[in-house]
Amino acid sequence: MAAKKKTLYLYEALELRSEYDARIKTLKDCLPESKQNRDRFSFTRDDGIRRPSPDFDVASARKDLRKIEIKRRKLNSSIQRANFNHFINFNGDSINLSEALEMRKALNEQIGEFHNQVVTSSYQKVIYKEGRDIVEENEISYADAVKNLEQARLAFRELNRKLRLASFETLVDFQDE
Repeated sequence: MAAKKKTLYLYEALELRSEYDARIKTLKDCLPESKQNRDRFSFTRDDGIRRPSPDFDVASARKDLRKIEIKRRKLNSSIQRANFNHFINFNGDSINLSEALEMRKALNEQIGEFHNQVVTSSYQKVIYKEGRDIVEENEISYADAVKNLEQARLAFRELNRKLRLASFETLVDFQDE
């Protein structure tokens, strides 16, 4: 009987990718070359020689690391394919998840810019000159800055919710052993 390829939901695939990342980090940190690199930048009082524990095989750890790295690359490729093939509606447009993720990133940056505008526009610059005050007007009014920030935050929230919902609807063609 042929093995049927099991698919994962996108949220499951993302969790699995995070697990692979953690496993890769653990294995890399156990390798002697990683340990030497870490010791080069830190002060240790122990000048003793280190050797692998009896139940730790460096060659086996390297082999496991390569296998997990290959699985992670394949999983990431499957996630990217799913992101390009699944579409959501946002602001009257149908966009794929990859575009939506880029849009979310841009909206998050905009929120940071609008935050700075709100902070800057909350006070006027007053210059005292020859017994009178000269007030420099803000480039954007405080009310407009707050309005722009709120609109960006609401758009980000809506897009993020749609992305999260899509992660429960989108299937990723990948099977973990």
